This record gives sequence, C-alpha cells and structure tokens, in this order.
Amino acid sequence: MNFTPIDNNSLVEGFCIIKSVDKKTSSKGDSYLDMTLGDCEGEINAKLWRYSPEVHGEYGANQIIKVRGTISQYNGTDQLRIERIRPTTAEDNLNPSDFVKSSGYSAEEMFDELLNLSLSFSDENLKLLVSEILKDNRLKLLYWPAAFKLHHAVRGGLLMHTLSIVRLAESICKIYPFVDRDLLLSGAILHDIAKLSEFEVADTGIATGYSVEGNLLGHLTMGAMVISRYAEKLGTDKNTAMLLQHMVLSHHGEPEFGAAVRPSFIEAELLSELDLMDSRVYEMKEAIEATPSGDFSARLWAMDNRKLYNHNRTDMDKTPKLF
Repeated sequence: MNFTPIDNNSLVEGFCIIKSVDKKTSSKGDSYLDMTLGDCEGEINAKLWRYSPEVHGEYGANQIIKVRGTISQYNGTDQLRIERIRPTTAEDNLNPSDFVKSSGYSAEEMFDELLNLSLSFSDENLKLLVSEILKDNRLKLLYWPAAFKLHHAVRGGLLMHTLSIVRLAESICKIYPFVDRDLLLSGAILHDIAKLSEFEVADTGIATGYSVEGNLLGHLTMGAMVISRYAEKLGTDKNTAMLLQHMVLSHHGEPEFGAAVRPSFIEAELLSELDLMDSRVYEMKEAIEATPSGDFSARLWAMDNRKLYNHNRTDMDKTPKLF
C-alpha cells in the first residue's frame, strides 16, 4: 500500500479503494467497520472502531476514500487502525486507474484504433453500422471491464480484449485471403458490445454484478438486439446485419457455453476460436504469474479444472505491444 508517513509512530495517510467492507459489532457492543483497502501496489486490512454513520459517513465496495491511521501488526500481518476517513471529491484530482487493476494501455488510443479501423472498411454498410455503435458508446468503452470475475475483468479490459481479437483477426486474414476481412473485423469489434449493458460497473471500472437485463438475456442476445436496432435506424442491408448478428450469437461456440447457435460460416467460426483463445491465454497468464517457478497452479474452473505448470522460460511481466 502506498501510504504517506505522517510521523515516526506509524501514523500514515493516503488514498485507497475499498475492496470489501463489513459492519460488525465488537465484544463491547460497539459497531465497527472491517475493511480491506487497496491500491495498485497491494492491500491491507483496516478497522474503523466505534463506527457511526452520522460521524464518519457511509461506505461501500469500490469506493475511493482518503484515510489516516496507524499501522500495527496483528497475527503477523499489517493492519490499519483508521482514525480519520472521508470520501474523495473532484478536487482530489484522482485517476481511478491508480487504485484498481487496469489494462495498462491508453483507453483513448485503443478506442481510436478500433474506430479508425471501422472507418477503413470498404463495405459501406459495415463501416456505418460499426462506427456509429462505437461512437455512441465511447464513454463507457473507455473504462468498461470485459467480465465480472474472469478474463479481462479489469478497468479498460473490454477494449483490451476486443483489440487483441481484432489484431489476431487481421493476421488470420493474411493467412486466409478468402476470409471476408470487413465482416470478421466487424464481428470482432462488436462481439461483446452488449457487455456495456450486462454488468453493473463502478466508476473505477470494476464490475460489481450483473444487471437485470444481463441476468435475463445475456450479452449475446442483447448484442444481436443492438445490431438490429442500429441496422433498422441506419438502413443497413438486412443480409449483412443478419450475418453480423449470427456472429455475435454464436461466438461462444457451443450451447453449453452460452451460444444461441453454433457458428455456421467461416468468419463466425474464426471469431469464436479467437475469442476463446484470447480469454484462455489471459486466464493462463494470470494463473502462472501467481504460481512459483517449477510449481503447479491451483485448479482453474475456467480452464476445465486444469492445473497449470510454471516452466519459467518466459518473462510473464512482458506487456504485449498494442501500439
């Protein structure tokens, strides 16, 4: 945790994000808050004793706060005893990406690349449809995660995941020149667009849960609905819109993984495979980074309950060059 020392008696202060908070009752009958606070450098358990909502305010997970307190050891680990606490304000001029895990790339640059790519399409129907959807959703796309808990569940993760698949798709088109490039790239850009409605997301860019619409419909169905609405508004060729809808509806590959239908043409199949590859590589990287060299990870539900081996032959800290 990146706290600033105030004196020589372990008194510190700083900004942090609330990762979890529980209101509890002490053995003396007083209310207190049991919190996990964090930033990009780590996390710490914190206690706010004799808690009063009227005096201290009310707090929830994913909220950025400023605290002052004393750090001491409890059961061998650091613990912060909070003496002062307040919500942050606009005057604090904070960047949420300093407090949560993020994609590590400029959201503006990722968005601009996707938009410029869509504007380069030779298919006028796809050019207009994809670019308009991107422009109308720019503000959310700049910080939205790609998942609630699994792959790319970080600030800016949706753009990172989307751009990764787009880059992979562009390479595929060079190997298989018969692939419809505009169609494949359009599907790659829009395949997860309805995640903007599927999740409830805090200003920090971390998903806090699923929306009612997300629970009842899911982002594949909602994504096809987004395409339908824009196609009707923009006068998009019906067959072109239908192909794009099919790609969104089938990109999870199999019904057991949420696909409404299986991929039924080459571009749809390629999108499904690339989506699976990018999500799995991300999950594997995260697991291996947390595993000591020469050891196996815990079993991963998202990887068919496999354990992964860290052979330590590569630097997992290397960041892919998206620009």
